[in-house]
Amino acid sequence: MNFLGHVVRFVVAAIVLMIVGFIVPQFQVGGFWSALFLALVIAVLGWIIEGIFGKKVTPFGRGIVGFLTSAAVIWIAQFIVSGVRVSILGALLAALVIGIIDLFIPISSPFTAGKKRAD
Repeated sequence: MNFLGHVVRFVVAAIVLMIVGFIVPQFQVGGFWSALFLALVIAVLGWIIEGIFGKKVTPFGRGIVGFLTSAAVIWIAQFIVSGVRVSILGALLAALVIGIIDLFIPISSPFTAGKKRAD
């Protein structure tokens, strides 16, 4: 994926996070820039967790562990990004809504994308 593709991906992720902020109670995003930075932080934290523990603990593993890991990443990200407030219930609901949206707008794992290029 080229640079423009990454920019579009993060802009779409920020818009999704803003929509989730309107839908999910106890999940608040301060504005577009907070949502964009939140998308970046969630991507980096998810990439680190996937690199350390493998695919089975990420949403790409499609299990309950991946779901709970996504909720934990969303909850932890609020301490890094200003203008974001998330409760544990809000993080669980946000992970659910983002997972449902991901069914319609699939995004591949950075490791999967790298393997496709290497083949």
